[in-house]
This record gives sequence, C-alpha cells and structure tokens, in this order.
Amino acid sequence: MKAIFRILLMFFFVFSSVGLSTAAQVDTVVTRSVAMAKDLKAVVIMPENYAALDSVPVLYLLHGAGGDYANWIKRVPELTELADRYQIMVVCPDGAADSWYWDSPLDPSYRYETYVARELTTWIDARYKTVNGRHGRAITGLSMGGHGALYLAIKHQDIFGAAGSTAGGVDIRSFSGNWRMAHHLGQYAEYPARWDQHTIMGMLPLLKPGALSLIIDCGIDDFFYKVNEALHQQLLYRNIPHTYITGPGKHEWPYWAKSIRAQMQYFHYFFYPAES
Repeated sequence: MKAIFRILLMFFFVFSSVGLSTAAQVDTVVTRSVAMAKDLKAVVIMPENYAALDSVPVLYLLHGAGGDYANWIKRVPELTELADRYQIMVVCPDGAADSWYWDSPLDPSYRYETYVARELTTWIDARYKTVNGRHGRAITGLSMGGHGALYLAIKHQDIFGAAGSTAGGVDIRSFSGNWRMAHHLGQYAEYPARWDQHTIMGMLPLLKPGALSLIIDCGIDDFFYKVNEALHQQLLYRNIPHTYITGPGKHEWPYWAKSIRAQMQYFHYFFYPAES
C-alpha cells in the first residue's frame, strides 16, 4: 500500500512538473513485417546517454485509433525529456488507424499482434543495446493503444513484464459498432465468442496474480471511464495486483500527455527496482 500511495502522490506531482532540457535522440526507422509483407515506420527515442550505457530497457508506446507511429512524439514532445529522466528507450510503432493491435481472423493484411509483439521487438533487440527479456520490456498506450498494450502483454507474457493503459477501450463489446472493429472481427452478434477472446475483459482468466506489473488510468469524464472502472473491479475480484488511477480528464491529448509522465515513472521503478 505504501508503494502504491507513493506512486499516486508522484502521479500528481509529475502532472504539474516542468520538463528539463534534453538531448535525447529521436529516430524514425523503417521496419519489416514478414507477416504482413510490408514495411512500417516507428519512432525510437533513446536517452541522451545511450552511447555510454551497456543496455537500456524499452517501453513500447502505442497510438490510438486514427493515429500513427508519429502521434506521440508530435503531440507530446516531452517524451524526450522523460526518456532522459527515467533512462528508458521509447519505441512508438505504427498500428494503422484501426487495427486494435490484433491479428485479424478475417483480414491477413492486419497482423499487428504478430508485428508488434514478435517482429518489432526482435528487430529492436537486434539493432539497439536493449535489456533483452521481459524484465526489460513494458508496453502501454492510449485509447485503442491502451487496449492493444494490455491485449499484447496478456497474450505475450513471455515478452512483456509490465503493461499499462491510459483511457483504454478495455471492453470492446460495449462499442461493437465503432472504429471498424467489426471489419476485422466480424459482427458481434454473429461471433460473440470471438469478441470475448479479443477484449481485455474476456482475457482476464489468462492473468495470474503478479504475472504482469500493471498500471491503468482513465479520466472520470472519458467515455471509456465506466469500462475501466469495471476492469479495475474485476482485477480486484481476481486478486490481480495493479495500480489504478483516476482523476479529472476527458478523452483528449491534455490528459494523455499528463498520464504518460506518471506511467513512465511507474515503469522506471519496474525496470530499476533498486531505486523504488
């Protein structure tokens, strides 16, 4: 409880903190997805002292519906300062405008689960001085990306040791008519079991207590607030440890920009437990 209380206090502190000057390096790289037979771009943010480090942990940061690989760095340039402050490499992949980070059972050109969880992590580890292992990888994101981060982490617990979500669409069944999800899964009325398997609320039996380090937040004025509250209650019921934070905020960038500050601090303590 003390650790969670400290995280909560620091959450509100970093929300109002002023960024520091930075010299972090930001690269746009072109990666290859064999599964989808195409090239995709990603943003890679390295802390300023990367060259002097033996290895660095990696946070995979996912964009929301309608976004792309460059959304986060364009809308939250403070990410470079956070990478320096917390000694974390940040990788922002492209998940298309509406992939929800699934391998679509209907469309073989949408295999974004395989791309992010398998192909991209392998590509990054082969080219950068990463902490290679689940203890050196975390994943989070906003909205569609919040769902995607939890989805990928739960399904690939051998790859990711920590996961987060900010304003995530964590129960897609409540929004089955939106964001072209039915285009990739089929209509909910026809394939309810498939939708259950592709929504976070239906995947909780795959989680064991302590298997993943989890942080989840959502603004109280967000249209995803109720499903995040329901997720929180289900995690409590299943005795799954997690940090859950709510506060003023809508489904918009000012909230997400604040959220990532707290989440990166959370992941810092996951990656560097001696400092916690």
